[in-house]
Amino acid sequence: MEKKTVALGVTGSIAAYKAAQLCSNLHKKGYDVHVLMTRNATELVAPLTFETLSGNRVSVDTFDRNFEWNVQHVSLAKRAGVFVVAPATANLIAKMACGLCDDMLTTTLLAARCEKIVCPAMNTGMYDNPATQQNLEILRERGVQIVEPGSGLLACGDTGKGRLADLEDIEEAVAAALSDKPLQGLRVTVTAGGTREALDPVRFITNHSSGKMGYALARMARYMGAEVTLISANCALRAPYGVRVIPVVSAAEMCEEVLKSAETADILIKAAAPADYRPAQYAPEKIKKSEGPLLLPLERTADILSAVCARKRPGQVICGFSMETENLIENSTRKLHQKGCDMIVANSLRTEGAGFGTDTNIATLITRGGAEELPLMQKEDLARQILLKLCGMRP
Repeated sequence: MEKKTVALGVTGSIAAYKAAQLCSNLHKKGYDVHVLMTRNATELVAPLTFETLSGNRVSVDTFDRNFEWNVQHVSLAKRAGVFVVAPATANLIAKMACGLCDDMLTTTLLAARCEKIVCPAMNTGMYDNPATQQNLEILRERGVQIVEPGSGLLACGDTGKGRLADLEDIEEAVAAALSDKPLQGLRVTVTAGGTREALDPVRFITNHSSGKMGYALARMARYMGAEVTLISANCALRAPYGVRVIPVVSAAEMCEEVLKSAETADILIKAAAPADYRPAQYAPEKIKKSEGPLLLPLERTADILSAVCARKRPGQVICGFSMETENLIENSTRKLHQKGCDMIVANSLRTEGAGFGTDTNIATLITRGGAEELPLMQKEDLARQILLKLCGMRP
């Protein structure tokens, strides 16, 4: 399969050293990375560094006679699937906004028609300056994606916004830009994680769900072009870039947010593991340990999947998950019909490679048309299969 080409622009921000790691990460993921540097950037990181990491010659000088003649900037501009500038200085952003091109980087940027991603990194005063903000707004209006900088202690000693975004966020933005978009224009809601049902201020009932499958679904839905909402219960995972995350704790909170989100969602995927039971009474003070056994009365929590299926809109597709220890197909098929959803993703806790907290999964997709068994795969690969299946079920 032909490698996808990434043009990586590096400018004279002190964060240029981070671009070397970004280049390495993208290359290791199988992209054909071509680096273009400004003259100022070469004062901070040598071009040889990027050439070693990418395996390609670095472009700096528009009139470099050592290149094979084929109008270098036009050639790369046509070939690139995405153009990412990381770090992007205030100067580069201003040039882009005005359409100026006075070196190889800006010339290629102006010629490129692919999606562009700009990752600002500069002093907080420069970033907050109205001129910079206006230039960024101009780029947004033209369809340029801005990966917002982080806040913290900057190299200049100031504290504020201006630090280059996390490389993982930039890499996800690149992956999304290079992905096909079968979900373009659709709203997808995903739930993830295990809820906590409080017994007292110290203790709670929960389960082993890590949220990895739900997060993989949310990330992949975003790659595939959807507007994604992730309702996340107690997950120690990094939020997928570009996804709206709504944190919840209990099953009651999750039910409330799911019903609200379902009003506009085209596809709703219940990958979370909400508790089926909660303590019948909450103790406002810590329950003290005693010599005798503790009797803990429980009551049922809301059946979120049933509740949302009862309100299902025409054209809406709803998917549930089923974790079983026995009779996988039989139990999951019964759940499909009882809840009234369109598909159940069933997996067995007894199967090696599936279950809680793993990076892989083995699933069976159950619809009213039958069951489709899938092999062991990474959760993000499974997420894509699930999303394509659900997309195909829409009218």
